[in-house]
Amino acid sequence: MENTQKEELRSEIELEIISTKGKITEYKEFTKPISPENAIGRVSRMDAINNKSIVEAAQRKAEEKLYQLLKMQESIDDADFGVCARCNNEIPIGRLLLMPQSRFCVHCASRN
Repeated sequence: MENTQKEELRSEIELEIISTKGKITEYKEFTKPISPENAIGRVSRMDAINNKSIVEAAQRKAEEKLYQLLKMQESIDDADFGVCARCNNEIPIGRLLLMPQSRFCVHCASRN
């Protein structure tokens, strides 16, 4: 991978980290406990609980993405950066720019 591509990818990872941290903060706001003394109806409370569980799942997914992005940020200068973890072929720069946390090429990712 060329140095210009690595620099472009480095800045894309940094932007994605900032964006993901923002999403996690938003999700945490939406997953605060629903107080039982709030005067909402039983159906509305069930909807709120259901929505809360959906947002919690999105939060877990965003936290996993952040973890992967931070790992990628640390390893960007490694010799094997941008190489598929399964087949050892180079991951196209377009895929890395689109999904900087990706450790697999498209072919190997579809086999998971």
